[in-house]
Amino acid sequence: MLTGPQISADTVTDSASPNLANNWTETRQRIATVASQWGRLCDSVGLVAISKGHPASAIRALAALGQRDFGENYLQEAGPKLQELQDLKLTWHFTGQLQGNKTRPVAEQFDWVHTLDRERIALRLNEQRPHYAPPLNICVQVSLVPEPGKGGVPPEGVLPLAQRVATLPKLKLRGLMCIPPPRDTFEEQRALFEQLVACQRQLLDAGLAVDTLSMGMSDDLEAAVAAGATWVRIGTAIFGKRQKQ
Repeated sequence: MLTGPQISADTVTDSASPNLANNWTETRQRIATVASQWGRLCDSVGLVAISKGHPASAIRALAALGQRDFGENYLQEAGPKLQELQDLKLTWHFTGQLQGNKTRPVAEQFDWVHTLDRERIALRLNEQRPHYAPPLNICVQVSLVPEPGKGGVPPEGVLPLAQRVATLPKLKLRGLMCIPPPRDTFEEQRALFEQLVACQRQLLDAGLAVDTLSMGMSDDLEAAVAAGATWVRIGTAIFGKRQKQ
């Protein structure tokens, strides 16, 4: 069974906002503003544009503005888009839940996986990564608050999985990722992100050279950047809302 909604590149709505350039500029300004407020360099925070549910034309338009990192959640949607956009030099991030029988396209076509939460998936990605490709960048997904239906390992399981990933030659352990539940205030949001920072410190103390915190989306990127995010994953604030299929 394929993960995610059963949609293809042909049926994804042409939802490229006429305000795409403005949205992208405003999002980058949000990142720059909060980074400055917390004494960080703007270029220390990368922007992954989450393009799930939006057509290749919207990605191409955003790439023309200078965006290079894009995130996709669903393989059946991502495949045709990657094929159509292969003339562009883009970096592709897989940001959805990954089933064991669907790892090969990710291992072959993506540059990053943000949602690793099982050793079995790590082993398959390592086996299926092409010999000519650089190691696949990996973030371990952490479940900071137990939520049914969401992926991620609990904090106590992060170190063992990270240590295992670090032994696999075709994978490169980069850091951690989280998708925390919504919180109403900046302080509450930041408190959750600080838990991921604590997990990163644990890995660093164990001698693992991790440099990545993938955290923060459209509604909480300020708190994530304040806490130390190195990637924020932004969809709605850039592309607008996806239309229901």
